[in-house]
Amino acid sequence: MFRRKLAVLIGCLSFGVNAAGYDLVTLGSKGGIQDGNLTAFMLKSEQDDNYVMLDAGSIVNGLIVSEQKGAFSDIEVPEASPYTKVGYLLKERIKGYFISHAHLDHVAGMIISSPDDSNKPIYALSATNDDLQTNYFNWSAWPNFGNEGKGFKLSKYTYTDLPAAQWQAVTGTSLNVKAMPLSHSGGQSTAFLMKDTDGDVFAYFGDTGPDAVEKSDALNNVWSSLSEHVKNDKLKGIVIEVSFSNETPDKQLFGHLTPTWLLEELKTLEAKSGKGSLEGLDVVISHIKYSLKKGESPESIIKRQLEEANTLGVNFHFPQQGDTLSFAD
Repeated sequence: MFRRKLAVLIGCLSFGVNAAGYDLVTLGSKGGIQDGNLTAFMLKSEQDDNYVMLDAGSIVNGLIVSEQKGAFSDIEVPEASPYTKVGYLLKERIKGYFISHAHLDHVAGMIISSPDDSNKPIYALSATNDDLQTNYFNWSAWPNFGNEGKGFKLSKYTYTDLPAAQWQAVTGTSLNVKAMPLSHSGGQSTAFLMKDTDGDVFAYFGDTGPDAVEKSDALNNVWSSLSEHVKNDKLKGIVIEVSFSNETPDKQLFGHLTPTWLLEELKTLEAKSGKGSLEGLDVVISHIKYSLKKGESPESIIKRQLEEANTLGVNFHFPQQGDTLSFAD
């Protein structure tokens, strides 16, 4: 069943065709411990020119690497602007942060770049925004660049609490967002469903364990919400984590997925959407843990395990830092 084409841009090479859809730039691809390359994705609808951040583990370093690989070759910095392209992108073209949860590998880039950032909203579930102001922007770990919390408020960032499972407009873009809670080792993470004015949907998952291990129905609820968009052929793509290989015991997952567990969860989405409905769906794998051990890399193992067991016909993608993926009809 024909669904969509995925254009992958690496440096100046592109494969596929551009059409209406979404562009995703990988500012950080790892789930730890590689500082400078931690989970962060820039997303924009091809209906407008502005981006949002999906998590923010690495920002400035990710922008530098992405620019070097040609991810922003079509963007011109206005002649009157005092900024480099990296500065212009950070200050002018990124219109907000969507933070799935407040673990350091998902927020470090935003925190470190905050002194030179422009005013922006931080979109998150209320518990995540509470964690940010309590643990980071508190004049102890870091100055308070928020508009709430301890001490003098620099008010560069506006905490914007998202109600669960309701569509909300995203200021400065053509997007709407629906935030849905996820279970992450007993704590809370978030899936962000983005929708443009044509009704095309893109789903980004923060850290999450499988429902069976987490004793939760959080992922089931997200699949139920996404199934209507699959049925209407409006789900353009998914970013979802696979942190560990299948050799990792369930008791050591700590709120993460393996290839086997991801495929089991995707089967739930297929069951809700119709047999064969996920064929051709583009699934971007994020948050693979960097390893200090010799031997085959975790990414190679995870890639092989996903591909060998893929009976759903989905297309798995493993972007490196700086790579751009364009999701189009």
